[in-house]
Amino acid sequence: MSDADEFGEIERLFRPLTRGAPGAFELKDDAAVVSHRPGCDLVVTTDALVEGVHFPIGEAPDLVARKLLRVNLSDLAAKGAEPFGCLLTVAWPRSYDARQRERFALGLSADLEGFDLSLLGGDTVVTEGPFTTSLTALGWAPTGKMVRRAGARPGDRLLVSGVIGDGALGLAAVQGSIADPEGVLAFRYRLPTPRLDLRDTLRASATAAADVSDGLVADASHIAKASGVGLILDLDRLPLSGAGATWLEQQPDVQEALIRLGVGGDDYEIVCTSRGDRPKPAGFTEIGEVTSGDTIEVRAAGRIVDPGRGGWRHL
Repeated sequence: MSDADEFGEIERLFRPLTRGAPGAFELKDDAAVVSHRPGCDLVVTTDALVEGVHFPIGEAPDLVARKLLRVNLSDLAAKGAEPFGCLLTVAWPRSYDARQRERFALGLSADLEGFDLSLLGGDTVVTEGPFTTSLTALGWAPTGKMVRRAGARPGDRLLVSGVIGDGALGLAAVQGSIADPEGVLAFRYRLPTPRLDLRDTLRASATAAADVSDGLVADASHIAKASGVGLILDLDRLPLSGAGATWLEQQPDVQEALIRLGVGGDDYEIVCTSRGDRPKPAGFTEIGEVTSGDTIEVRAAGRIVDPGRGGWRHL
C-alpha cells in the first residue's frame, strides 16, 4: 500500500471513528491530546489479537474488530473505569483487500458508537505474517479508586459475575468439536459483552477484581498473588448458562468437565473479592473465599483437584 493509499484509507475508514473528538485532530497529527478530568485518574489498558491464536484463521474482519474493542473494555470494566476513547494498531496481511479492511473499520465503528467511544489515533502497517491488531483503551476512575488486583484479604468472599464456561464452549463450537445448534455459545465467544454495567457495584463493594479472560482459575489466582493471599475456589458453584448446564449434564466425567469450564477463559466476566461481613453485591455468585497464606485450593465434584496451569498462558 503506497503512502497515498495509506493516508487516504485512514481518512476514509478511520477518521469518521473519531466521532469529532477534539483531541484526535481528525487523525491528521502524530499524537492525540487527552484533557484531564478533575477528580479522576486516567486508566489505560491494551490487548492484542493475533489470527490463529486469539481468533480463528479466516474470521470475519468486522467480528475481529468488535471483539478487539470488547476485550479491552472488559479490562476497564474490571477496574471500575468509565471508558471514553482508544488507540488502534492494525497489521494487515498483504492478502487483505480493500473490502476486508473496510469490513474491519465498519465493525469497529458499530461498537465505538454502541459504547459511545472515540478513536483517538493509532497506526496501520502491512505484514507478511498473520493478521495482528492491538487496541489501547482509555478510561476514567475516581482518583485513587481504581479497583486493583491487589486488595483481597482473608475472610473476603470470592465472587464472579454472569455465567462461566460459555467462552470455552463457544470456541469448541466454532472449531466444530461440540454441537451448538442455536449458535449461542459461538456468539458468546465471538462477541463477549464487557461488564461495564457493574462499574458502580465494583467501586462500592470490590476489594480486588480482574476480568475472566485467561480462565477463571487463572484470573482468580492473579488476584491472590497480587494480594498476597490464598483462595478456595469451588467449581461446583459455577454459574452456568442453559447451554453450559446442558453440556455439563452430557459429560461422563463431571469433575474433568468442571475443570474445563473453570480454566477455559474467554468469558470476560468479572471475578472479584468483597468483604465477608457485608451483603453480597447484586449480580454476582459466591464461588469461594479468600484465605491466609498463599495456597490456591480448587474443588470440583466435591474433591480438591489439580487444575493444571489454570488457564491460558502466553509464554
